[in-house]
Amino acid sequence: MSSERLYGRNFNCAFLSQIGFALVNTALLAHYPRWIAHHGGEVDVAGWITGTATIAGLVLRPWIGQWIDRFGARTIWLCGYAIFAVGALSNLWIHDLGPAIYLCRGLLVVGSAVIFSSSLTYVTHLAPPGRKAEAIGTLGAAAFLGIVFGPFLGEMVLSAERTREEFETLFVGGVVLLMLPVSMLMLVRPADSEPGHGSTRLIEFLKTSRRHWPGTVALMQITFGLCMTVPFVFLTKFVDDTGLAGDGFSRVSLFYMCYAGWGLTLRIVFRRTPDRLGRRKVLLTGAVIMSLGMSSFLLVDPDRSHLIIIPAVLCGTGHSLMYHTCTSLFLDSFPADVRGAGSGLSMVGLDVGLIGGAQVFGEVAHRYGYNQMFLAIAGITLISASIYTFSSIPVWRARRRESA
Repeated sequence: MSSERLYGRNFNCAFLSQIGFALVNTALLAHYPRWIAHHGGEVDVAGWITGTATIAGLVLRPWIGQWIDRFGARTIWLCGYAIFAVGALSNLWIHDLGPAIYLCRGLLVVGSAVIFSSSLTYVTHLAPPGRKAEAIGTLGAAAFLGIVFGPFLGEMVLSAERTREEFETLFVGGVVLLMLPVSMLMLVRPADSEPGHGSTRLIEFLKTSRRHWPGTVALMQITFGLCMTVPFVFLTKFVDDTGLAGDGFSRVSLFYMCYAGWGLTLRIVFRRTPDRLGRRKVLLTGAVIMSLGMSSFLLVDPDRSHLIIIPAVLCGTGHSLMYHTCTSLFLDSFPADVRGAGSGLSMVGLDVGLIGGAQVFGEVAHRYGYNQMFLAIAGITLISASIYTFSSIPVWRARRRESA
């Protein structure tokens, strides 16, 4: 496929669909810890519910990838929207912190897993050679747009009292808004190389993963998932528990607008930089900046709540540089006919980080405080980046010899 065809009708509709979903997804999930708190749950409970629910997505990832290879990314993508809608509406019947809330959160996770794996596979099928990172990065920009406005939409619905009726409005309204990305996806045609004839057996997924194992980039994918527990699991509880009220403007909305707005700007301006400068270098730069962002949360307290802008910008920069470079490096190991399995395995890495991060660091925050949690995540990120750096040295040496 020629380079001028990347931003054709199919890609543009997929991009708009992803914006709509990201808007709904962040509007619901950014405030889900408050839904848990409405039923009496603390930060550790929010971590356990999120981590346990993410296990559902982790378990299904192998089949999601193979379903994509078998039936096509667009078809499975639409199924993901249906699962997400059911998960959102099921919360209307939640009245306590019993097993049902784990199931509802699990359906939201599974729906998101299906949607992100399908969209990722679809755009990589559309991308011309040498522009895979750009395609993934542009798709990620859609997610940033949703993150900018999604939490703010949620706060428009939720008052300081956060009544049950307000949460019900949030869930129902989210499903209504979900019809917009569904309608955009209906305009998308299947990519040239799908659907295929992939297997749906677990053993085939394991064989494919072993055959095309991406190496230590998998560690970076897990680390990125761990870092994502801060904005998508712990942020709202951190703001509420530490009393970061702000002066007429929510610090939650301020964080997400700076986080995603700056990340989106970088993603657009430097969308071709990873393919030109080197994706490994960009990934490592992003990891270091992400670690600094986690550490900078220690600057934020009730008397200096406006300083939440600093970790927002730094973590947004890290997110912008890490995700698409890491994912494109991951998918490089998988040929086109099994790329759905590759995207599924890539998302497994994110899930492992989210599960471990949500459960372990929820306990750390509850027992030792948020500052210790932020420092631990920063330290783990630097250690992972160091391991990946050493594993990349042979690759860099080989490229120098080739260019000499």
